[in-house]
Amino acid sequence: MQSNLFVSTMRTLVPIVVALVLSWTGRLGIPVDSEAAASAVALGLAAAYYLAFRGLEWLAGRMAWGPLQLAAGLLLGWARPPVYDGQKTELPIRLVLDRDHLDTGMAEALAALRRATEGGKGTGG
Repeated sequence: MQSNLFVSTMRTLVPIVVALVLSWTGRLGIPVDSEAAASAVALGLAAAYYLAFRGLEWLAGRMAWGPLQLAAGLLLGWARPPVYDGQKTELPIRLVLDRDHLDTGMAEALAALRRATEGGKGTGG
């Protein structure tokens, strides 16, 4: 669990550090008179940066495009999102446009789901 804490921390801090660097508006030639305005710009940039690269990482994962997912993850500070114990059960399903194959695949997926959920129940001893 500690490594997941480190991963989630890195993925939070890297966008904030990037936003702070980008918010040094004076060096970019953008005059900002108020420290509050500069802070708001920094927070907005951090949020936009995180959402853009987290969304890109999610989209690349859905498309099974590994290099893009890796690049987006690295730009967030860690190559992969943190995974916590007991967070999810994955059921791989391969879609074949054939009724018999689809029925078989769904039956296998349901059996795997039953095994996963029954394995977590205690005997109540």
